[in-house]
Amino acid sequence: MGQWHRLVEPMGLLYGDAAVVAVRQGKALWLMGGTAAFSVVRLIEGAQISDPLPVSDVPADWQGVLARLVAPVPDANLPAGAQVMGILNATPDSFSDGGRHDTCETAVRAGRAMVEAGCRVLDIGGESTRPGSAVITPAQEWERVGPVITALRQETPQAALSVDTRNSLVMERALEAGVAVINDVTALQHDPQALPLLAGHTCGIVLMHMRGTPQTMEQHAVYADVASEVVRELGERVEAAEAAGIARERLMVDPGFGFAKTAAQNAELLRRCLLLANLGCRVVFALSRKRMIGDMTGEATPAARDAGTQAASLQAMPLGQPVLRVHDVPGMMQGVRVWQTLYAPKA
Repeated sequence: MGQWHRLVEPMGLLYGDAAVVAVRQGKALWLMGGTAAFSVVRLIEGAQISDPLPVSDVPADWQGVLARLVAPVPDANLPAGAQVMGILNATPDSFSDGGRHDTCETAVRAGRAMVEAGCRVLDIGGESTRPGSAVITPAQEWERVGPVITALRQETPQAALSVDTRNSLVMERALEAGVAVINDVTALQHDPQALPLLAGHTCGIVLMHMRGTPQTMEQHAVYADVASEVVRELGERVEAAEAAGIARERLMVDPGFGFAKTAAQNAELLRRCLLLANLGCRVVFALSRKRMIGDMTGEATPAARDAGTQAASLQAMPLGQPVLRVHDVPGMMQGVRVWQTLYAPKA
């Protein structure tokens, strides 16, 4: 477990003038260099979780761990500030919108509309990773996403492009085509060539938490404390990336909602998502239209879960510069703007 044996869980969030005063008085600390301050914490050591205590009462030997939560989060090769990441699935079998963007023309049209709605990051995927999804070859995956990436680079130059892939062949070709971010649901564990390949580039990288594979992950949803274990396992992937020569400033982390987690575990992870601040990386939230939203809302149709997606995604807003990965960009943009109006510092 190494450096992740000890975690600090921030609580008691404050915003605006109240946050400024509390920080000045030593009663709160800024979270990840953002607009939220935290005044209370729980100390987690192994399986032991303390009672909540004021930040001013954190013992001296925990100050180094506490400092991880305060440091500003790096941009990781994306635009600064909270960002909405638009999902473009160039696949016939994605759980929510499979087949809608399975031609280059329809995918580019959808991406252009997302950018016009205010989105500055587009995530393009060519392989479905829903539970039980079919496996395709890297060459087939590139045939789906390559033309979309090339066209969007020309038609939406103001947007940063991300490719959602676990295969080094697709990563390499996408980087040559100008993508800014590699988004790997296996946290660079699927393809042994991925780590050395990305060590030679400067792109941003999303490491997502998952156990097993998309075909077997439901068998691995066993946790004593899902929030702590997800953070620790992601921490191990951050360490592996750094050991391969990838700077932490390039890394983002995604807790992997819906991947190797039950409905109850997804809800607990969302409720305690501020624990992710321990990793010192930009956080990506990717829970758009997922079954967990249906579990919470009773909505069986994925495309009808956008309101629930927006409510859940806003839980990430205190985490420095979050990236909210969604299908419905206009709706999520509205949610972010309302949150920022309420909670961003006054000029």
